[in-house]
Amino acid sequence: MTMTPGGGPDFPAERATAVAQLGTSPRRTLYRGRNPKRAATIEDLRAMAHRRLPRFALEYLEAGAGDEAALAGNLAAFYRWRFLPRALVDVRQRDLGRTLFGRRLPLPLLVAPTGLNGVFRKDADRLLALGAARMGVPFAQSTMSNNSIEDVAATAGLHHWFQLYVIDPPEITDDLITRAESAGCEALIVTTDAQTFGKRSWDIRGRVKPSILTLREVIDAGLHVRWWSTTLLPRGLPRFANLQRWFPKDKQGLFESAFWTRDHMDVGLDWDRAARIRDRWPRKLLIKGLLTAEDVARAQAAGADGAILSNHGGRQLDWVAAPLDMLPAARAAVGAGFPLLVDGGVRSGGDIVKAIALGADAVLVGRAPLYGVASAGEAGVIRAIEILRDEADLTLALLGCARIDALDRRFLVEEPG
Repeated sequence: MTMTPGGGPDFPAERATAVAQLGTSPRRTLYRGRNPKRAATIEDLRAMAHRRLPRFALEYLEAGAGDEAALAGNLAAFYRWRFLPRALVDVRQRDLGRTLFGRRLPLPLLVAPTGLNGVFRKDADRLLALGAARMGVPFAQSTMSNNSIEDVAATAGLHHWFQLYVIDPPEITDDLITRAESAGCEALIVTTDAQTFGKRSWDIRGRVKPSILTLREVIDAGLHVRWWSTTLLPRGLPRFANLQRWFPKDKQGLFESAFWTRDHMDVGLDWDRAARIRDRWPRKLLIKGLLTAEDVARAQAAGADGAILSNHGGRQLDWVAAPLDMLPAARAAVGAGFPLLVDGGVRSGGDIVKAIALGADAVLVGRAPLYGVASAGEAGVIRAIEILRDEADLTLALLGCARIDALDRRFLVEEPG
């Protein structure tokens, strides 16, 4: 995996273009228009989002922590695995469906919890939920979403999950749990890897002070008319709807409230606190942010219904292991019956197939649907999930595997390191 001069990873489309061209011939460009139906890959939706969003929003969307080695490593983990197809298999009828917590999903995918999505488009969390509901997959709403739990819960046909940050004072966390239960959320995700905020250097460079953008960033945002007309109008900058009632009067603004929340994350969060949340929550509970087999086994022993292998999209601890790399050991530690989900670096349907073959029950995708919502709203979210679904289906056909439930390690070979 190589790094670009700006510190970011060399992404798949760029790598493929370099291999398939002689110099700059044939000339290739990603689709950057406005019609999501013309997006052939997630990279096309990404290019569309880059055209529409101002620089400060793009840095928030794309950046990783530190040197962005963890961000690059998440993608590199998928590159290392190559397919071993089976010949002469009848794949006329293929099935991407997977049962998770007793519910049959049309494909093993969830829209991951992501915060501050209102800087990409007004009501982005609601649009993500609408797109997920249309495609029949769960949407995990973040504590730091800009639409309220109740607003998202009103989405018809939605499989609604809620991601919990444990915040002090305890009444805030208790209130969030109560509201998620009352809203009918099917599962609670307790995130463990963000109690201390990671250093995102490129995001920091765009600010004079923590809550004030540089003049250059303000001018750049003003020049992106499509962005501010569909994001800032008519209400201005978004607010953190789930926490707004708890902010002091002088911390009501977007940036001020974000930093207040960071300062009030419970850095003492431990297994005892997680056990109390388990006792408090009556439905499915997952622990997110685990990487070691020991922690996954401990989550199982503590009564969690599942675990999510995650390094927060490479946005917290830099140089941390990629979740995909830790998946086989985690599966061996807990056996076949304990649901394991994985996120970080999923950019194609082939990536989904690899994760399932290595032992995941499902994947969570974060940036892919965000590219969709940023570029084209609900239609962009739907298109992102369609692309991943169709690519996964094509991968199964070419792999000689008719059912995604039949995948295992035998369909993969790891490139020598």
